[in-house]
Amino acid sequence: MDRRAALCRLGACLALPVLARGAYGQAGEEPVRIGLTPVFLDDQVGFVASWREYFAQSMGRAVEFVQRGSYREVVDLMRQGKLDFAWLCGYPYVRGRQWFRLLAVPTFQGEPLYHSYLIVPASDTTTASIFDLRARIFAFSDPDSNSGYLYPNYQLVQAKASPAQFFRRTFFTYAHKKVVEAVGLKIAQGGAVDGYVWETLRLRHPKLTARTRVADRSPAFGFPPFVAAPFVPPALFAQMQEILLAMHEDAAGAAILRQLNLDRFEVGAPSLYADIERMVQAVGDPVT
Repeated sequence: MDRRAALCRLGACLALPVLARGAYGQAGEEPVRIGLTPVFLDDQVGFVASWREYFAQSMGRAVEFVQRGSYREVVDLMRQGKLDFAWLCGYPYVRGRQWFRLLAVPTFQGEPLYHSYLIVPASDTTTASIFDLRARIFAFSDPDSNSGYLYPNYQLVQAKASPAQFFRRTFFTYAHKKVVEAVGLKIAQGGAVDGYVWETLRLRHPKLTARTRVADRSPAFGFPPFVAAPFVPPALFAQMQEILLAMHEDAAGAAILRQLNLDRFEVGAPSLYADIERMVQAVGDPVT
């Protein structure tokens, strides 16, 4: 059965939480476990099942997506040896290079790059930078997110301020989509969000993003990478990398990339994350 036929048959099994072990490959073989956090896929259960099936068909063995509510939880699972691969943000990748090996980097709008967006309610037509939001309520996405926390924090540190001093109140939503919702509903007067996520939501949920306005964009940063745990055997690392790099070349893989609003995956280089590393050094990193 080819990949397209396998995906077409998914309609009868999308409700299954994970593929049964032994459904692919040798009986009793441990599944490959891949960590994910909520990006804009928190309401895309069917899509996640399709992507998991694509990997399982390509690898010839069972695959499990392990979804958690924060980057920290995924990083902890990786450190505990409970994940083989994960799709992380550049911030935890930079901090945890001893635990991760760079596997592949997505390309978005032709480049392996993205931006942090400062968003405000659509009715706010004057805010042009984070410094216009002094004494306001501000929404961050995740304390381990580059676009959703590190970059705006870095901006304030460069001005010799901190979120606690600068804003009236801050809170974390633990999903970029929820930052957009909070700002759109005026629960917060501003928020920091992954520009890729905002642009993808603009295509998928235009009424949601229409309630917000992009007031400022950061410089370009390396796109959140796929990483591998250090214990992953070289053959498995090479197989997974080959599958990701070739996704755009077959119909089923290209369809998944379109749903992700991505062009393709490329090998990438650690130097993509040099600017994030410089911000970590400037801000200081309390996490060990």
